Amino acid sequence: MNSNLPLSGIRVVEFTHIVMGPACGLVLADLGAEVIKVEPAPDGDRTRRLVGTGAGMWACFNRNKKSFAADLKSSEGLAAVKKLLATADVVVENFRPGAMEKLGLGYEDVKRLRADLVYCSLKGFLSGPNEERPALDEVVQMNGGLAYMTGPQGRPLRAGASVNDIMGGMFGAIAILAALRERTRTGCGQHVRSALFENNLFLVGQHMLQYAVTGVAPSPMPNRTSAWAIYDVFDTADGDKVFIAVVSDAQWRSFCDAFGLSALAADTELATNNQRVLARERLFPLVAGELRARTRAEVVALCERARLPHGLIRKPWELFEDPHVRASDGLTDVTLADGRKVGTPKLPFEMGGRRFGARLDLPAAGGHTLALLAELGYEGGEAHRLMESGAVSGPSSVEAGKTDYNGPVHAYPRHASLHAPDGNRELDHLAATRDQ
Repeated sequence: MNSNLPLSGIRVVEFTHIVMGPACGLVLADLGAEVIKVEPAPDGDRTRRLVGTGAGMWACFNRNKKSFAADLKSSEGLAAVKKLLATADVVVENFRPGAMEKLGLGYEDVKRLRADLVYCSLKGFLSGPNEERPALDEVVQMNGGLAYMTGPQGRPLRAGASVNDIMGGMFGAIAILAALRERTRTGCGQHVRSALFENNLFLVGQHMLQYAVTGVAPSPMPNRTSAWAIYDVFDTADGDKVFIAVVSDAQWRSFCDAFGLSALAADTELATNNQRVLARERLFPLVAGELRARTRAEVVALCERARLPHGLIRKPWELFEDPHVRASDGLTDVTLADGRKVGTPKLPFEMGGRRFGARLDLPAAGGHTLALLAELGYEGGEAHRLMESGAVSGPSSVEAGKTDYNGPVHAYPRHASLHAPDGNRELDHLAATRDQ
């Protein structure tokens, strides 16, 4: 089914939760890798049950994955997972430093099962004094300068999306792909790492270098001196707003022509971009007044006619109905726990004109456990005994009817013993410490 996809034939075993690790696995899964998510038995990844700003995380980052649910404090559950790892090309994990080693699943342990394994750890920090520290996206935005640059002066503000988590996962995927390519030459696996803080450092690098080049500390984005005079949000006559950017002298001439600003176009003190930036205090009110006299539709139409960069001020939920998103097949459907199908964004690139969407729906917790056990050599009776003991588990009765795009997920009934309040669920404990 996946033989025509770039990563067909690559098996990934994923020990992840929340965003950073699942985002890494999602990239590999969408590109055709078989990604098997190891979840705590019996209830699965707690990301499934997050509320508030976490309510969409599971649905966004876990399509195209299989679920294998195991109790890693059970000797039999751990043994089954190790059998699975021996078949893997890649391992991805994003638990707190030392957690996988405590389970006997760190890189040095796992490479004994398969020497050419690529093992990716997604953490808060790379090697150095802080590498053992836990971290969150928001933590590194604060201590890495991004929150300072995002908010107004004196009011640091986190970015409005999980930028470090998602990009950190993406850089993890890039490192994995590079390591797999290197493996084809050397026959050797390796341990690769990606981290939130270093990702954040990469994001603010342009501001670090701005300071190095100019000797002047950059102001936060709301207070910045932009590199372009017309690069802002403007009010329109109908009470709406439009962002417009004029980033070249040719665009300046097009802008003036489109909006009938012949006097500004003829002003020799505004002929070049740098002149316009220096004259912004005089220029901006004139342009703002012209735009304020027109409706949003008029402004947008003129910008489109002149091929000027511009954007409406949109809310995320409006993008479900965005004409470009719909026409470009930018969303792929997944099924929520309540049975509703919703679109989730595809990977943001094309290869040979192809976009990559859902082949497998969101998995039920443990939805592929029995099939994977059979593949690993566990006969039916033994597999069912592991289910009975709680060493592994399948989906709950609520999830039993859930299907993926390859057909029904076969449920295994839960037993009272699986709900024991003193049950060992190491991954749930690890999850409580967040990604890093």
